Amino acid sequence: MHPRIIPATLRDLSYIAANLRPEDRAEIDCQLDHWSPALLALTALQGFAYVAELDGNPEAGFGAAEQRGGLWIAWSWGTRRMKRCVPGITGFFHAVLGPQVAARGAWRVEARALAANELALRWLGRLGATQRCRLPGYGRNGEDFFLYDWTRTSNFGEGWNHVPVAETTGTEAIAAGTDGAGQGRAGARGGIAG
Repeated sequence: MHPRIIPATLRDLSYIAANLRPEDRAEIDCQLDHWSPALLALTALQGFAYVAELDGNPEAGFGAAEQRGGLWIAWSWGTRRMKRCVPGITGFFHAVLGPQVAARGAWRVEARALAANELALRWLGRLGATQRCRLPGYGRNGEDFFLYDWTRTSNFGEGWNHVPVAETTGTEAIAAGTDGAGQGRAGARGGIAG
C-alpha cells in the first residue's frame, strides 16, 4: 500500500515521536537537551507539518518551519516503517511542500543530518539538497552533522524556482487538505520555538 499524506495533528506526531526508529532518536537526542514525544510533536506543528500514514497508522512526520524571514528549516522523522513512506514523501515534497515554502517567500531552506545517519544523507541528496559543509561537534556530545540546503537561486527543489504564488496557494493547498494559509486540520501552528 502507498502512504497517504495528511496534515499533521498533535496526536499523530506524538505517536510517531514515541515510536522513533533508532537513527532518528539518536539524531534528536544529540540536538535537544530535554525532550519528550509530546514536546517534539508540539514543536513540529509550527509552519507546515505533514504525516505519512500506512494502513491508517502514522509512520512519518515531516515539514518545514520559518526561522526568520526567508530562512526555513526542513525536518523529518519516523518509525521503523518510515522507509516505506519515503517515495511518497519525496513526491509530496516536490509537488506540494516545496511550492508552499517558496510561496511564503523562502530564499533558503536548511536541513541538518547526523553524519552517521547515512540513510538521511542519501535521502537529502535525492531530494535535491546541496551538502554545504560538515558541522564538527554540532551535537551536544560532540557528534558531527552535515548541513544541507536548497536555495531559490540555485536548486530550490524540483521546479520550486518557477512556481507562481497563485498556483501554490490554490490547487496544492486543496490537495494537501489545507486552507490556503498553510493550516491543516490541526489548526493554527503555534507553540514553542525549536
